[in-house]
Amino acid sequence: MNQIYSGSCACGNVRYTINDHPIFMNDCQCRDCQKMSGTGHGSYISFSSRKAVVLEGKTSNFTMTGDSGNTKTSSFCPNCGSPVYMTFSAIPDLFTIHVASLDDPNLYKPQAVTYTKRGFPWDFLNPKLPKYETMPQP
Repeated sequence: MNQIYSGSCACGNVRYTINDHPIFMNDCQCRDCQKMSGTGHGSYISFSSRKAVVLEGKTSNFTMTGDSGNTKTSSFCPNCGSPVYMTFSAIPDLFTIHVASLDDPNLYKPQAVTYTKRGFPWDFLNPKLPKYETMPQP
């Protein structure tokens, strides 16, 4: 049975419900994630299919180019500015949510820290998690 993951932006104008199993949960220390989160890393849960995602409300989006050269699109609430989810040109079905947008952030169980080559010593993350200088390959 799938877990239901639901969440929203800070003002509630953008909501999602996902009835699926996540494929990856990670803390990312790349510069894009640092800037989007306003701190040393972003925390994410990724799902393999957008078919399991129900979205409500309109988002604003911006696209950036990651270290891999692929583009990623960040979707956020145009009213409150909260980042809600990301999509990736190289993996069109992948749907990644920002953990802070979850109704129940305790559903987050990080599996790894990615892009440690961009991390800062003051950004202390669970030392027991596997760490990767970039994004691990499947």
